Amino acid sequence: MKKHEQIFGGVVILLVLYLGGILLKTDLLFFRLLVGVGFGYTLSRAYTGFAGSINRAFNTGSTKLMRTLMFLFFISALLSTSFLFKADPTTYDLWINPINLGLLVGGLLFGFGMAFSSCCASGVLTDLITALPRASITLVFFGLGVFLGFPIQNTSDWVSKSWFSTPVGEKLAGGVFLPDLFKWDGLEGYLGALILTALFCGVVVFLAYCYEKGRNNKNTYTGHFMERIQDNKEVLDTKNYKLLSKETYNRLFVKPWTLVQGAVVISILFTLLMGVTKGGWGASTPYGIWFGKFLMIFGVSPESLQSFTKIPAKAYMQPFFQNAVSVQNFGILIGTIIYLLTSGKFIKSFMSEMNITVKDSLLYALGGITMGLGTRFANGCNVGALYTPIANFSLSGWVFLIFMTLGGIAGNMFAKRLSR
Repeated sequence: MKKHEQIFGGVVILLVLYLGGILLKTDLLFFRLLVGVGFGYTLSRAYTGFAGSINRAFNTGSTKLMRTLMFLFFISALLSTSFLFKADPTTYDLWINPINLGLLVGGLLFGFGMAFSSCCASGVLTDLITALPRASITLVFFGLGVFLGFPIQNTSDWVSKSWFSTPVGEKLAGGVFLPDLFKWDGLEGYLGALILTALFCGVVVFLAYCYEKGRNNKNTYTGHFMERIQDNKEVLDTKNYKLLSKETYNRLFVKPWTLVQGAVVISILFTLLMGVTKGGWGASTPYGIWFGKFLMIFGVSPESLQSFTKIPAKAYMQPFFQNAVSVQNFGILIGTIIYLLTSGKFIKSFMSEMNITVKDSLLYALGGITMGLGTRFANGCNVGALYTPIANFSLSGWVFLIFMTLGGIAGNMFAKRLSR
């Protein structure tokens, strides 16, 4: 069975390259598809995700994923500097999100929802393959939450107006662009911004180690089983090495990547995305559009959707594969399928979470709708309000991290109480 999966995985790769190249209307859409495939493959093979940074720490005591995310954030910001230094940052679609009540409430809601659905906006796409019932329910209600949040996001000052901003931030989304604070540093503010980013990352890593130490002292640290597998280093037997062998295939396509390897690949993909599109990584907005398209099946007109959501009717009429972020999200799904097939784990993973209860379904629905609403209040999800803003030197990303963490802790505590 594994061999058949691996062969089919190769077929899927060829189909993506062939059909994507000839069916997508533009080269840029094809590029988006391939970047999405790369994100999906990496998230799956490195068994990583932004939601796990809180959930793993709460449930197992391990903060390794959170610490790895700090490494990812810093190197992504460093690589972004290669585009922004000596350039006009306002020519890029930087995610310098506003800092306001919406960011705080949105972060809390998003973190709270992650605890129930065990995923985020990008993670729900990978989980459609590894946990279909949970991810499907989450995705539907995530889309509902985004849809219901559209009119609030597009009409409310407490979501769109920033309490404070800097010159470049004011020209973009209205937030704080860190290099604006260090214009005296001799490198247009980027040296100071990088040092401050490193400092913020260091503080989070220090707090994570303190938390993990506390869990160890209380004997409540169990660690995460996949992290132990990822850290199991196999010594290559160079004496008996054969290029065309099962061992070589396993190293190339099966063996899980470490969290750090995943972070390096994601940072490279993010840099390519930013360099080509002049924008960052977003995922959640199309979910609300998809929900609107679903309502159109039942006779709701695009004009009615526009009247309610304040999103142009053409957004709901645009074909799925002509929307850049939808194509990229589809790529994440395909990338997950490719890894699971080529590694021979598809059937096992697909069947792993098929049995759920009514109570589980209700909790997944709660997780989905709170995350969806949270993305509208915070102007993004874990990639749109956390990762991309931090990589773009926006202070809002760090504020979101704080409140997303608080929401995640509250959600996990509530979920634990319900499970008793």
